[in-house]
Amino acid sequence: MNSSTTQKSRPTALPSLSTRLAAELAVGENQVAAAIRLLDEGSTVPFIARYRKEATGSLDDAQLRQLDERLGYLRELDDRRNAVLASIDEQGKLTAELTAALMSAETKARVEDIYLPFKPKRRTKAQIAREAGLEPLADRLLADPTLVPETAAADFIGTDVTDTAAALDGARHIIVERAAEDAQLVGALRERFWENGWVRTRAASETADKTAAAQKFRDYFDYSEPLTSMPGHRVLAVLRGEKEQALTLTLHGGVPDDPDAGADEVYQAMIAAALGIDRAAPGAGTPWLSNTVGFAWRTRLSVSASVDARVRLRRSAEEDAVSVFAKNLKDLLLAAPAGNRTTLGLDPGFRTGVKVAVVDGTGKVLDTCAVYPHQPQKQWDAAKATLAALVARHGVELIAVGNGTASRETDLLATELISDIRSAGAAAPAKAMVSEAGASIYSASAYAAHELPGLDVTLRGAVSIARRLQDPLAELVKIEPKSIGVGQYQHDVTPALLSRSLGAVVEDAVNAVGVDLNTASAPLLARVSGITETLAEAIVAHRDQAGRFASRRQLLDVPRLGPKAFEQCAGFLRIRDGEDPLDASGVHPEAYPVVRRILDRAGVGLAEIIGDQRALRAIRPADFADDRFGVPTITDILAELEKPGRDPRPAFVTASFAAGVEKVADLKVGMVLEGVVTNVAAFGAFVDVGVHQDGLVHVSAMADRFVSDPHEVVRSGQVVRVKVVEVDVERQRIGLSLRLNDDVRAKGADRRTDATRPARGEQRRAAQQRNRPRGDNAPRRDRAAGGSMAQALRDAGFGR
Repeated sequence: MNSSTTQKSRPTALPSLSTRLAAELAVGENQVAAAIRLLDEGSTVPFIARYRKEATGSLDDAQLRQLDERLGYLRELDDRRNAVLASIDEQGKLTAELTAALMSAETKARVEDIYLPFKPKRRTKAQIAREAGLEPLADRLLADPTLVPETAAADFIGTDVTDTAAALDGARHIIVERAAEDAQLVGALRERFWENGWVRTRAASETADKTAAAQKFRDYFDYSEPLTSMPGHRVLAVLRGEKEQALTLTLHGGVPDDPDAGADEVYQAMIAAALGIDRAAPGAGTPWLSNTVGFAWRTRLSVSASVDARVRLRRSAEEDAVSVFAKNLKDLLLAAPAGNRTTLGLDPGFRTGVKVAVVDGTGKVLDTCAVYPHQPQKQWDAAKATLAALVARHGVELIAVGNGTASRETDLLATELISDIRSAGAAAPAKAMVSEAGASIYSASAYAAHELPGLDVTLRGAVSIARRLQDPLAELVKIEPKSIGVGQYQHDVTPALLSRSLGAVVEDAVNAVGVDLNTASAPLLARVSGITETLAEAIVAHRDQAGRFASRRQLLDVPRLGPKAFEQCAGFLRIRDGEDPLDASGVHPEAYPVVRRILDRAGVGLAEIIGDQRALRAIRPADFADDRFGVPTITDILAELEKPGRDPRPAFVTASFAAGVEKVADLKVGMVLEGVVTNVAAFGAFVDVGVHQDGLVHVSAMADRFVSDPHEVVRSGQVVRVKVVEVDVERQRIGLSLRLNDDVRAKGADRRTDATRPARGEQRRAAQQRNRPRGDNAPRRDRAAGGSMAQALRDAGFGR
């Protein structure tokens, strides 16, 4: 074996991980190297982002999350690359060219393309043909198109080859396999298919479109759209339709069903070029070779290109869906807390009644019951009297109404109750609608049974609803993030991807707010940097046995909580009224000596300087910076001293729903209402305006400028003012706009308002699609480009 076939011939080693990541993320290599070292040492993203700014050059949590994810991918890529190199080398087939190709591969898919010819596999038809001695025939036919295939094949008839047809069939399989294992060709075909391909959907059968279950997919019974422009929510919708056997889904390399597009011809030309075949060359063998190229495309390469495109389409759609879910979840977790106020929680229901729970400012259950104001019992006045007695007895300050079944009717009950209390001259509680997504999951959980022993499972939901108003973050962490239900198609997304992304969101939210060490539940503590579920339970057990923590240092008394865990978690845990006022702040214990230096220099005590904005802003961070604690950390410390333990969440406000507007039929085009954003999707935001049916603000109606992401404008839980631009009572659909100056027309006029008309970018894409070549039978539904509110609603699974 010469030197070119050994691993010694490999080119210079790959750049370091930090070099590659720095180039990808457009940050300094020293920043990346420091972050990698800290992550490998077991530090969490929140800890690094908050307390290691000097090391990482102040990389934020979003950058660190991206770095962590890409670091994992690149390490897996490098491991696979090395395994492939070793496998090919063991076969004695490793060349300098192969090594260079593998070393330059930037994706796992590219590595697998290169490895495909050398990958151990079961005996293929091509391998059987080689064993029968037919490879020379394939070589001859490729080299000389003037050969007559049948004549050339006659020389290979023997024991394993019965006739010329069998010989030519074997040669064809060999040529097809060569094409299918050509990494450059496969990669080029894959990219062209992706850039030019289309999705087409049809009803699964002649009877499928008649079933009630399939009606939600009826917009896709004759539908097509380019791969690269199909939004993620539509991809997941058609994939769900395929899974439920309502739709058939096919991918085409060009405009579907268009005989003039010539898509297959382009791909076959690429294959022919890769095999060195001139399909225009004169010769008796050219037709056979052309047929072989077509066979290769139809049976192998189009299939692999389609499968690759489907995987890529799903992955992109899942990433989009998870991104939307994560943003909504973050908004919900960081929603404004009502605070430590006695709250009455109402879990609405018709037949089973409205479940009621009163909790004090700390979330402790004071009282529970059930009332039956709605059908079939219709005990309206009795229900109001019971609730009024609870409000008076416990000094209720807030009423939280769950937004599930019978929520509007229950909200009306609460409204009348508040009005009656005010009429009697007493102080009335405020009222707010609360998302009860996942409340039933919590109610039936083992943790709820442990936390609320002896309380009926039906009443636990009311307790959770009340606590969600007091502190959404503390209550929602008790529920698996995917069960909170603020995303689209979350059940269609790969569980591991969803869990990893949402887990990171919860972790970042919890650590951004901070946790009261003496009141936090085990699920909340388990989301703190460096604390596992086991450690969280140990902390709670220690607190129950030894009493409240007086200082952060007492955490080290908790069994199995060592110095590393203490380093990671201490700064995010708060102790109110403890031995050291700094324990109530976000200052890490390791930085307490810095605070002492500042105090000594200023000649004041800690109690004097805390909250003294003028004195703190007069201090120059650079005067106290050293090798360990630089200007970023000193700046953060001064900010913490100015507002110790500050909560980054917004102030609590409640929406004032319009009086007399209780159902969709009460809405009129042109009304301006106040509402609460309940969900944000890729195509717009859903807003609760108090009529039992959320309205949609399409992305095109969110601002007087182009909006690419609705999250730029609104967030879940935000109180907004909207104008009604469309009302469809029959289908219970409401079109809203955040542009309050829009001139909307009354019912009967042109219903295609600015809020429901495609945005300019979508109009351009629709025009481009109209101008693309297509066959007479090609579907036209894709021309709308998904711009209308009605299409957005159908994509989301609302109505018909």
